[in-house]
Amino acid sequence: MKYHKIQTVFKREPQKPCRIIEGDWTQPEFDMLKDIQWEWTEKIDGTNIRVVWEGKDVTFEGRTDDSQIPIFLYTKLAETFPSVKMKKLYPDSIMTLFGEGYGNKIQKAGKDYIEDGCSFILFDVYCGGVWLDRKDVEDIADKLGIKAVQVVGRGTLNEAIEYVRTGFESKEGKLKAEGLVLRPPVELLDKQGHRIITKIKHVDFN
Repeated sequence: MKYHKIQTVFKREPQKPCRIIEGDWTQPEFDMLKDIQWEWTEKIDGTNIRVVWEGKDVTFEGRTDDSQIPIFLYTKLAETFPSVKMKKLYPDSIMTLFGEGYGNKIQKAGKDYIEDGCSFILFDVYCGGVWLDRKDVEDIADKLGIKAVQVVGRGTLNEAIEYVRTGFESKEGKLKAEGLVLRPPVELLDKQGHRIITKIKHVDFN
């Protein structure tokens, strides 16, 4: 299972530099739900990683099946998610952990997260045909001894937009955060069955 695309909150101009068009929501659901209390988590600037557990073996994949995981990151993942640990904790579960591989040599900002090394940070779990709630994602992270992306705050979409526009310090390193990923307080789907989830990046306001 691949991780779905997360739409930016606003549409973009069709021509380069493809700036966002403030006020022109990417999805009508964002406009309708803009005043509810969304959950804000930090967007980490790394490489998308899938940790797939099928009850016997653990496999690691990038965003797509053709994505190449750097050897040093693959080694870290193998150390973090040995099959014996997963079998002990989740012998009867089939799940995919979605997270970000981040740190030195991963993206330009990597060394500002982890100066000498790399790690994995969890942001979503798909198990039993559903996306798990935040508390369950945190519980899995705690049991596995890994980090989950932190909740930065809660508020309306417009409050989140202003927060990202100003810029804020990352909770995972010595740098400005890339932005926020925003979820409604309960899992919601649009009429096509896609998750209601969005993102805002600080660079879009530069």
